[in-house]
Amino acid sequence: MQNLVIFAAPSGSGKTSIVRALLEDSQQLSFSISATTRAARGNETDGVDYFFLSVETFQNLIQENAFIEWEMVYEGKYYGTLWREIENIEKSGKIPLLDIDVVGATNLKEKYPEQVFAVFIQAPSLEMLEERLTARGTDSKEVIAERLAKAAFESGFADRFDAIIVNDDLQVAIQQAKDLLQAKFPEKKLFLS
Repeated sequence: MQNLVIFAAPSGSGKTSIVRALLEDSQQLSFSISATTRAARGNETDGVDYFFLSVETFQNLIQENAFIEWEMVYEGKYYGTLWREIENIEKSGKIPLLDIDVVGATNLKEKYPEQVFAVFIQAPSLEMLEERLTARGTDSKEVIAERLAKAAFESGFADRFDAIIVNDDLQVAIQQAKDLLQAKFPEKKLFLS
């Protein structure tokens, strides 16, 4: 493994929007599709947004050491990054960009401190996070409460990351992310604009 870029954040912090913007403006970064046992939401597509797997298949892959990292993020809901995804991206000459959970990110950072560049995205406040999660309209009040409790816990890991971006304004946060990555990889022209 050469280099990994990881973006991690509590749910609703805007991480996915930032990652999408980075990928749209880069020919050097490639999205590493995560595997999960949760059901697809809305118009999510298997093999594009996630690899949607059964719990049994996921657990078999754990036994086979097929994951560079994996976590049970919510009770009965596994998420992980397959080694084959990282290897395929590296073979194409690109830098893998991972959008993963906070604990998985810190574990990878500890395991591969020289290869991993990890960025933590956070909302300006838990109140703002609650507003964003509610506005999504995809989760029940109980799920939102669970996500907020998890966000409070995950915020305690922020100091283990290489950089923290407070997503108060999405366009500013995207530019901060671009600046961080370009500074990390000065030998590459990462972004088109």
